[in-house]
Amino acid sequence: MMRGPDLHLRADGAIAMLCWAALAGVGGAGVTIAFHAGIHGVQWLLAGHSGAITEVMRDLPWWLRLLAPAIGGLCAGGLLVAARRVSRDANSDYMEAVAIGDGRMSVRQGLLRSLSSLCTVATGGSIGREGAMVHLAALWGSVLGRLLRPDTARLRLLVACGAAAGVSAAYGAPIAGAVFVGEIILGSMSFQNFGPLLVAAAVSNLLMRLSGHYVALYAMPGLEAVPAALLLPSLALGILAGVGAPQFLRCIHGVKSLFGRAGLPLPLSLALGGLLLGGVLTGMPQMAGNGYSVVVSLLHQPQAWQMVLWILLCKVLATALTAGSGAVGGVFTPTLFVGAALGTLFAQGLGDVWPALAGHGTVLTLVGMGAFLASATSAPFMAILMIFEMTLSYQMVLPLVLACVAAYFVSRGLAQAVMYQVTLRHEDNQALRQRLRHDRLDSLMRPAETVIRTDAPVRRAQEMFLDYPVKYLYVTDAEGAWQGVIAQQDLTRMMLAETDVQSKTCGEVLRLDFVRPLYPDLSLDEAQARFSAFQGERLPVISRDRPALLLGVVYKSDLLERYSQLKRALGDF
Repeated sequence: MMRGPDLHLRADGAIAMLCWAALAGVGGAGVTIAFHAGIHGVQWLLAGHSGAITEVMRDLPWWLRLLAPAIGGLCAGGLLVAARRVSRDANSDYMEAVAIGDGRMSVRQGLLRSLSSLCTVATGGSIGREGAMVHLAALWGSVLGRLLRPDTARLRLLVACGAAAGVSAAYGAPIAGAVFVGEIILGSMSFQNFGPLLVAAAVSNLLMRLSGHYVALYAMPGLEAVPAALLLPSLALGILAGVGAPQFLRCIHGVKSLFGRAGLPLPLSLALGGLLLGGVLTGMPQMAGNGYSVVVSLLHQPQAWQMVLWILLCKVLATALTAGSGAVGGVFTPTLFVGAALGTLFAQGLGDVWPALAGHGTVLTLVGMGAFLASATSAPFMAILMIFEMTLSYQMVLPLVLACVAAYFVSRGLAQAVMYQVTLRHEDNQALRQRLRHDRLDSLMRPAETVIRTDAPVRRAQEMFLDYPVKYLYVTDAEGAWQGVIAQQDLTRMMLAETDVQSKTCGEVLRLDFVRPLYPDLSLDEAQARFSAFQGERLPVISRDRPALLLGVVYKSDLLERYSQLKRALGDF
């Protein structure tokens, strides 16, 4: 039973973590508002006014529409070069800092990368501004952690809280923000971690509301109940999204490879990508930025299918050129855009085939957004909550569940393309854990050499310690039944104390508490846990019979080697 003081200390630690999470939420909202102000400042310099990036681009003359992304790319590339010259003592990516790092993020690198993203987004780059907002919020969490000096686990959790606050502030989705970090980055939904994430996201959302910056991005207050007949088409749309999202991500990676093979310096690569994007914007200024206004028009205004298809193709090209040329920014929001266009096209085709469902295009547009997001991020639960919170419509939940789950399983079955590489890392670790649970320990067992009987004189044990470089001997009776161990340190202590040990037998000086034996049917995972609590190199393996028989020995080095073999095998999948 846990003692009172221990329980009190644990409670104090949990309360402190929640308070720190609230501070992370305050900073997450603050840096999001500051990034918005930075975008508006660049827009004033560029066009003399600020607003939606599509409107700003539409008001520019064609030649400035062509050049603005190239100029922004050149500046963004220069800032990235400067960021790469900064010391790499800490992580520059918040996902790495949380998933595989110690929570320490490079402040200078983080600020330079965020400024680079600002230059790209404010000049029309087809990436999400939200990615930089989340990064800055996570960076604030890391800085806060350095000031508070918690242990590594809590520092990582503080960075995760900052990221959750950033998602909450950027998208107006506090629950989805917490789930995003738990499901994708931490790979765990335990409430010990999820509680602080929720606090940070909720505080961030509250401050955005109080400051007047909160808005439900795609609010649908008058959305009618979804008919049961629409559930099967939603499932079909989810399957289609599961096939399409990996291709969208592969398109971006393919363009990135083309730019990489060109061998241009990073500023020139981003400038070239910006110039090509500018060519798209001269004819389609609505492809600039994250595409929020276009998605709103797809939800509320009828569009010809030819126009929707053209918008879809142009957005994929614009996003691939921006992200593929090396720009720092998220493709999370462009993924919502592509999913909305796909859902709209699907709804129009469904209306021609099934006229009774022709009036539910808005629902399918939203379902397409969620399903495409679930497929691209491999996080269906987050995608369901994200669309629900951005629309404030409970009517969307059931079709979203069917579509998002179908999209996830189809995409994971067809391809390994994911938006965040940390997702694959979590999946590999989980697969490795499963293999370790199912492989039995007896496959690593070796014969035990340093074995002595209980009736042997202690002098024989001393001789064996001289012959073998070990710290303890295994002791059995005449029938081979396990009795315990003789520790070298015990014999040495007895000799120094001038105790007459020569007249004793091994059965009189053995110990039962020195080691905790293994069993042959244990999994490698359980054996690793035993070794973690033991300082030695080897542990005995005994049977579960009564009396237990000494069967052999397992070495820690063999266990680690098998672990490495399994990990390499998983890497070949």
